[in-house]
Amino acid sequence: MRAIRVASAALLTATALTLTAPPASAAVAGEENITSFGFRVTPSTIAAGGQVTLSVDGCQNNTKVTSGVFDDVTIPKGRTTATAKVFWDAKPGAMYEVTFTCGQESGTTDLTIVGGGQSNPSHQPTPHHTRGVKAGVGGSSDGFDAQQIALGGALIAGVLGTAYYWTRRRAGQDDA
Repeated sequence: MRAIRVASAALLTATALTLTAPPASAAVAGEENITSFGFRVTPSTIAAGGQVTLSVDGCQNNTKVTSGVFDDVTIPKGRTTATAKVFWDAKPGAMYEVTFTCGQESGTTDLTIVGGGQSNPSHQPTPHHTRGVKAGVGGSSDGFDAQQIALGGALIAGVLGTAYYWTRRRAGQDDA
């Protein structure tokens, strides 16, 4: 009889852990980037010092475009494109995040810097905002905040506590 109780508790715990785990698609950074407006960077791979075209479709406001690899750009309401010059000191092989903000909504895409860029010995570096290279967290916690982690922990603790309670309660009834 004890084996059935232990198996039931183990099955209940496994089910709870399965239900609290995020779906596989949630572990991939950047997969959920759905906005009511379209946006893109062309080309998506460029050498340091190159020029990119920033495009937006369906935005009824000014669109602010930010990245750590070029100065902030505003695409005025009614226009669909603007250009930006990639900083000369952009790190070859790095992937930078480009954020498009239309009203209260934002979406991101990546811009990759290729090696072997043009050299510009006469270039004097200009001060600019540094937001850094987009570096992932290895899928371990990207997209999860403390509230979600606490909720998951509480659910797991609740299931384990319930399984323990029912196992101990039945054990007490069998002894009587």
